[in-house]
Order: sequence, then structure tokens, then C-alpha cells
Amino acid sequence: MQLLWSITATVAMLGLVAELAHYLRPSLQTVLIPLFSLSIEGNFPTWYAASLLLCCGLLLLLIAASVRQTGAGFARRWQFLGCVFLFMSLDEAIEIHENLGRLFDLAGVLHGVLFFSWVVPASFFVLLMGLLYLPFLLHLSASTRRRVVLAGSLYVGGALLLELPLGAWAARHGHDNLTYALIDWVEETLELLGATLFLLSLVRYLRETFGPLQLSQADAA
Repeated sequence: MQLLWSITATVAMLGLVAELAHYLRPSLQTVLIPLFSLSIEGNFPTWYAASLLLCCGLLLLLIAASVRQTGAGFARRWQFLGCVFLFMSLDEAIEIHENLGRLFDLAGVLHGVLFFSWVVPASFFVLLMGLLYLPFLLHLSASTRRRVVLAGSLYVGGALLLELPLGAWAARHGHDNLTYALIDWVEETLELLGATLFLLSLVRYLRETFGPLQLSQADAA
């Protein structure tokens, strides 16, 4: 658990160093930016973020299978959430939502805080998921629910809410400046923190909920 937090913190700090070096020490940018910038796709932070989401998706599907085997409720909710996270992992790797968002941009419909127009359909999806999963959240233990809500708030706060001031700044000042880079770094770091916390919460839930059951079944066998 501590190791994963350390890796996440290291990835985030390397990203910050890369951004600062890009604007304050341009001679270092050719080394740091391509490898460690959280703003650039197809590098180590992208792989790490996609891996976190992939692991979350696989654990969710494992929990769904365990829930179905024990006859507990909400197996389909666990399974669907697992599929959502698998898609999020794919999206992180190949930028699906950015490419879809350009459909709005090309039409010249949205500007300002909605400069990154994919936030519009994403907001509706997050709201719908929140309403659909409210009973699911309430059936979780209080401690698990707090961790899941905190993880979701960190991730959505970064991925969605911070995209608004980032879009407003980009619309007025462009992308190639330190302020944009720092806002984007905070956004990406919140996503990494949220995904890390959610992954660890799933591991803890799986161990606490199904670990004793599996051990008792092994003893009985």
C-alpha cells in the first residue's frame, strides 16, 4: 500500500519537475518533458495512469464474480463499473474523449470554460452514474463508502472540474505557458491520487469481505 502511494507521488513530482524545467530551464526539456510530463500522452505517466485504471477495472470484475458466487447483491453494478474502468484505461491510453470533444470544437459551439468541450457529455454521464449508484454506495460499509467517495471526488475533481479553469485559461492565453502547465499538473495529479486511492480501497474491500470466506472454504475442503 505504501509502495503504491510512493510510486504515485514520484510520478507526480517528476511531472512537476519536468514542467518547471520546461519553462525555467529550457535546456532540460528535451530530456524530462517527453518522458515525465503529465500533460503529454504516450509516456511513463500515461502508462502508469492507464495501468491504475486497468487494475481497478480488473479488481471490480473480480469483486463482481465473488459477489455473484456468494449470492450477495449488486453483482451487476460491480460488473458494469468494472467495464467503465476498463474503458477509462483504454481512453487514458488512446485519448478517446479528447478526439470526440474535437467534434464540438470544430463546430465552434463552445468556448471559455467549455473550451475542452468533452466536459459537457462527461458531466451528464457522471451525474447519471451518481444517481444510479447511490443505492450501491449506501449498501457499502461506512468506511468503504468514505474511501470510495473521496477517491471519486479526487478523480472527478481533477478530470472534470479542473478542466473548466484550464479551458478558460487556454482559451485566453493558449497552452504553451507555465500557468497552463501547472493547472494541468494539478488536474492530472488529482486523477492519479483518486485512482490510487480507489485501487487500494478495492484491494481492502476484497480482502475484508471475501478473504475470511475464502479461508473458511479452504479449511472446510
